[in-house]
Amino acid sequence: MNLARLISFIATIAFASCSVPQAASLPVSSNAATSHTKVAYTGTSLIQHVVIIFQENRTPDNLFQSPTLISEGATIAQSGPNSHGQMVQLQPQSLAAPWDIEHNHHTFLKEWHNGKQDGFNLVEPVKLAWRPYSYVPVSEAQPYWDMATQYAFGDHMFETDQSSSYPSHQYIVSATARALPQTVDEIAGGPYYPKSGRNGPAGCDAPEQMLVNTINLHAAIRGPALYPCFDRPSLTDFLDDQGVTWKYYQRNLGPGWWHAFDSIKHIRYGPDYANVVTPPASILADISIGNLPGVSWVMPADDLHSDHPGSKSAAGPSWVAAVVNAIGQSQYWSSTAIFITWDDWGGWYDHVPPKIYNRYELGFRVPLVIVSPYAKKGYVSHRQHEFASILSFAEETFGIKKGSLHGTDMRSDDLMDAFDFEDPPSAFTPITAPPFQSGNAPTATLDAEDY
Repeated sequence: MNLARLISFIATIAFASCSVPQAASLPVSSNAATSHTKVAYTGTSLIQHVVIIFQENRTPDNLFQSPTLISEGATIAQSGPNSHGQMVQLQPQSLAAPWDIEHNHHTFLKEWHNGKQDGFNLVEPVKLAWRPYSYVPVSEAQPYWDMATQYAFGDHMFETDQSSSYPSHQYIVSATARALPQTVDEIAGGPYYPKSGRNGPAGCDAPEQMLVNTINLHAAIRGPALYPCFDRPSLTDFLDDQGVTWKYYQRNLGPGWWHAFDSIKHIRYGPDYANVVTPPASILADISIGNLPGVSWVMPADDLHSDHPGSKSAAGPSWVAAVVNAIGQSQYWSSTAIFITWDDWGGWYDHVPPKIYNRYELGFRVPLVIVSPYAKKGYVSHRQHEFASILSFAEETFGIKKGSLHGTDMRSDDLMDAFDFEDPPSAFTPITAPPFQSGNAPTATLDAEDY
């Protein structure tokens, strides 16, 4: 039995044994093997390299207060309501702010407030209720703004899940965070130690007592709490079938909220785990020696370069610019699409209510920057996007039937509105940013996503 059919079999058994009747309408991965139509990848596409840069915890209203983007029609707010009916002006706050804001499913529900988007003042103590109503000053955000205005920006990109980093990193490789084969319910947050409730590491290498909660998409009930080691198809399975190379660049090996493939058994314990490489800055070397994979997932270089609140650092833009500049000044520029997005909203204010598909999808907006010689210059996409939009683009680019993961890639768009493949590729203009210097912030300053 080949891998795809084995996963299909496992998922089918899990679905059949599930006792939650509402889940019967879910599209489950048991269909993946039978629906996977192989199309030989010829390498003739204009795009032969897809790079997914996944930063931390920002919203468009927080990170992209760019007058140029706003003049080009980007939907960015400079103030927002609180739970008292007052309008609160957003205030500048450094990327290096030494504090974090609570952000989990419960926090989402409180801030979202049935679409009113007015509960952001309720997630911090009263004296600190101003914190979510902040934006990053131009002196720190300029490299991101330059990328967005020189290329394309998505102002309706939404985090797929209504929670924190761990499930988001599953969605960005699998188009779902289902806790297969144990249940079709979705991973609902980060793992924790059951005795203390303290957050802990995620993945098949996590301590054996670790648990993570799950949530049913269609019923107001909690799913089972499970050890954070699962098995479901990911885009990489289909890339393998097509002979497309891939790498997942992450900070270190072992368990981690940002280490998506440590939680997927057949990759963690199979030959494909060799494609999980560390450190993330390895991509710079791969570009320089002509070894850029067909698909690259690029995690933050370290805490300092993650954009994560509490890192006491404003160095995230220098890291992202280093990757973009390396590609732009290499042989790969004319054949690459770079997607830069952020894994969750981080508790920051955002004024655009998400489309609610079910009890867990969608979450708040996150920024999306599309850098490519074929990206429409100065284009602001107002179409609804989510994490699987990037996976759908990759599916179609590499001859994989769209929706093959039978997750959110079935409903998502493919981001093609941001591209123009009729005109010749544009020349690359380097992004001005402080030099990238790898380092690591003290982990005590970050929340559990540091695991």
